Amino acid sequence: MEFLSQVLEYTFLQNALLAALFTSISCGLIGTYIVTKRIVFISGGITHTSFGGIGIAYFLGLNPILGATVFAVLSALGIEYFTRKSDIRHDSMIGIFWSFGMAIGIIFIFLSPGYAPNLMSYLFGSILTVSSQDVIWMALLSAVIALVFILFTRPVLYIAFDETFAITRKLPVNLIKNILMVLVALTIVLSIRVIGIILLISLLTIPQTIANLFTRKFRSIMFLSVILALIGSLSGLYLSYQLDIPSGASIIFSLIVMFVLAKAFAVVKQKVVQAKQYD
Repeated sequence: MEFLSQVLEYTFLQNALLAALFTSISCGLIGTYIVTKRIVFISGGITHTSFGGIGIAYFLGLNPILGATVFAVLSALGIEYFTRKSDIRHDSMIGIFWSFGMAIGIIFIFLSPGYAPNLMSYLFGSILTVSSQDVIWMALLSAVIALVFILFTRPVLYIAFDETFAITRKLPVNLIKNILMVLVALTIVLSIRVIGIILLISLLTIPQTIANLFTRKFRSIMFLSVILALIGSLSGLYLSYQLDIPSGASIIFSLIVMFVLAKAFAVVKQKVVQAKQYD
């Protein structure tokens, strides 16, 4: 009750709740595409590459999120392009972008005049520091992603499961993939303040993995992923506020607990079903 009363009183807690909602929508939908297409490693590469943009932005005195956005979008499109055009292995290309972004970020942060800035909120997340402007951008992004998935569910589904089939249906596969990769990059950038660069990949995969324990339908996984991400984010926010710990870590801890409980439930359910079959 004390937490709820303070939510009504303090703007930063209201922003945190809204950020949890919109981040859950974005990560739930985009994460379903990432997991289904098995490109989780790509999302990790984009996430860590964006750190280079943060470092350059600090060096130039610009908004770090702006720098992260530029680097994330360029790395997403770059990985997609070089994967199609070059003979370099997919995982090798991602590793190159991953290490390049982290190295550039570290170099420019230490080249910045004065003391090196505190990067804890970018590396591990700090949902309580999300501003009203951040919330607006998160809301716009989640609306765009939801609209794309509602209007183009079937093409996205075809591309996620079987690109060859999508090509035979004469779909603009490369265009759709590039659009989705840009949305992945923007989701990553706008979620950094909530979950952090180090742990962000978990919010894009754990809710989908839990949902996949109970359904194989693409639309159902998307819906459940959003709900599960929201539950994990809200419970993590509560833990973060009460225990004064980083929000990113508390959100991931909540999701891990949910996964363990869901997995245990699924195992018990399967054994019950098997026992009934033998009876």
